[in-house]
Amino acid sequence: MINFTLKQLRYFEALAQHGHFGRAAETCAISQPALSAQIATLESALGLQLFERSARQVRLTTFGEQFEERAREILRSAEALADMARSAGKTALTRLRIGVIPTIAPYLLPSVIGHITAAHPEIDLLVRETMTHKLIDELGAGKLDCAIVALPVSEPTLTEVALFDEAMVLVRPEKDADRPVPDMETLGQMKLLLLEEGHCFRDQALSFCAMRNSLPREGLDGSSLTTLVQMVGAGIGVTLIPEMAVPVETRSAAVCVASLGAPHPKRTVGMVWRRTSALAHQLEEIAGLVRDAAAAHPAIGSFKQPKL
Repeated sequence: MINFTLKQLRYFEALAQHGHFGRAAETCAISQPALSAQIATLESALGLQLFERSARQVRLTTFGEQFEERAREILRSAEALADMARSAGKTALTRLRIGVIPTIAPYLLPSVIGHITAAHPEIDLLVRETMTHKLIDELGAGKLDCAIVALPVSEPTLTEVALFDEAMVLVRPEKDADRPVPDMETLGQMKLLLLEEGHCFRDQALSFCAMRNSLPREGLDGSSLTTLVQMVGAGIGVTLIPEMAVPVETRSAAVCVASLGAPHPKRTVGMVWRRTSALAHQLEEIAGLVRDAAAAHPAIGSFKQPKL
């Protein structure tokens, strides 16, 4: 009988994902030699090589690719059993692994964490900030319990719960404060600074401005809202940001903020989790706490729509 452990499968999955012993070890919070030893033990138990190793990279063998698919199924099932035990064994929620996208995390997380820990003082709260497609993958793999994202994600395996709508506001150089607010057509012709590809907020901004994602935009993309707002302050162009980000991002930049007219750009923020999650009831409560945190946020809803 071939024996291996869930821990070894988790180490295997981390190495398969990162293709690098150092990064995989860091993810698993163990030393690189310890991870290498566990992978070697797993390969010895199987009697087959899982990885091709070279000086520059680590890649799966053909058998390793087949093994990875089954290993993920086992790990997902193990997480589902753990969820079931947590749900059935205790009424209190003691651990929550929550993902948040970068255009929400810096602005809403402090309030969200405060509301959750007030309701569940003993909770072990683990937060992961990354882009939507990675959060969806990690939810599917059982690495996260839920995620706060912009809706819709249109993933049939996930439950989506809308929490609140939030306006997208225009950020212009400070010298433009007295100029008329551009309409949608005019905005689409301006030098619009956007987040780099992969961010859902970029796609939402492009959609509002009726611009194609395939248009060449050399030098007009940033990795964060902070970078975009500072670029606007330097006179490079204009940008759109969610209203929750306004107090943080505009306090040290020479910019002005304006509400846009019809069709009033906005995004819907919600929470998603696996439809099969045994924690569904508890996650519905958490969604309510996130909604309360948003309602208490001083910036959300502060920008009134202009009269037309």
